[in-house]
Amino acid sequence: MTLGILYREDLKEYDFGQGHPFRGDRFDAFYHALRSNLTQGIDYRIVKSDLATDDDLFLICNREYINFTREFYRAASRGLTGPGDLYRFHSADNTPLGKPGKIEEAARFIVGQAKEACRLVQEGFFQKVISVGGGLHHARRSRGEGFCLYNDVAYCALHLIKKYGMERVLILDTDAHAGNGTCEYFYDDPRVLFIDLHQDPLTIYPGTGFAGEVGRGEGKGFTINVPMPVGAGYESFQMVFDTIVEPVTMEFKPQIIIRNGGSDPHFKDGLTSLGLPLEGFFMIGQKVRQMAEVCDDKVIDLVCSGYNKDVLPHAWLAIAGGLAGIKLNLKEVETDCDIHAEDVYLTKTKEVIEDVKANHRDYWSCLG
Repeated sequence: MTLGILYREDLKEYDFGQGHPFRGDRFDAFYHALRSNLTQGIDYRIVKSDLATDDDLFLICNREYINFTREFYRAASRGLTGPGDLYRFHSADNTPLGKPGKIEEAARFIVGQAKEACRLVQEGFFQKVISVGGGLHHARRSRGEGFCLYNDVAYCALHLIKKYGMERVLILDTDAHAGNGTCEYFYDDPRVLFIDLHQDPLTIYPGTGFAGEVGRGEGKGFTINVPMPVGAGYESFQMVFDTIVEPVTMEFKPQIIIRNGGSDPHFKDGLTSLGLPLEGFFMIGQKVRQMAEVCDDKVIDLVCSGYNKDVLPHAWLAIAGGLAGIKLNLKEVETDCDIHAEDVYLTKTKEVIEDVKANHRDYWSCLG
């Protein structure tokens, strides 16, 4: 199967500057790994998108936020002081350092890729599309957070609903941080099932995503948070897929799956404390590929996170390999721990699973 991969060199401009955890060189690193391990034209094809327009962004953001974000970051990329108070619209971690890249323009390319991914899948050009740089899941309608300006995950789902009339969209977030922005967009919307696997929010930003956060109003039961215990590894993630993610997906019967998340659940990531090895990322891609049989194999995959430059391109590649069903030779970076040791956090993971089931048994028969 040939993957459609949305990528362009302009993505490297999504760079907050020297000293910031989010740098634009991640995109070049992945593209090099992709070309070195897979065959263009057979395993994948590169597709480019246009910039998202203001009209596109109005689907996910209000006008005042868009105007401020555009002017502030475009000034910053020229080494100038942007207009107004950044912290009125953005959290401190979105502060550009030194001379950043053209962050706002790159963010528009990422939303443009989300729009193009929807078209490519819905119009039959590809069954599965990966948007490199996608997954900016902390951004909200009027506030940017967590290195995220515009929420392309939310854009995908809303565009599929608005333009293509979809009634059942699954968003699966496997980033180590809870997707608080995405959650906010759909917390009362039964058309979107949001399943979020992330590190225990008591131990990591943004501090949301507890098992008891299940949705509101008509959306009750359509937000499923799975707070993974610190250190949870391959077997823990596999168990969560087997007991929660896959059964609920089969019951919901989505018309498409949107997955987002990069390499930050890896055990050597710089900002997180989970325990997933590279083969775990392949497993996630493989699970999504298998689950997608329920929706005519339609998947949009959004990938950008990760804070260990040595791990990131290999983990992203592992996800792509699992999604396409291409076996890869995955070699961990040098490590002083036994990555194949028994997942010692399984007991805690089982407790989390029972907590999730207790909070959702009234909404999903498979969890009763």
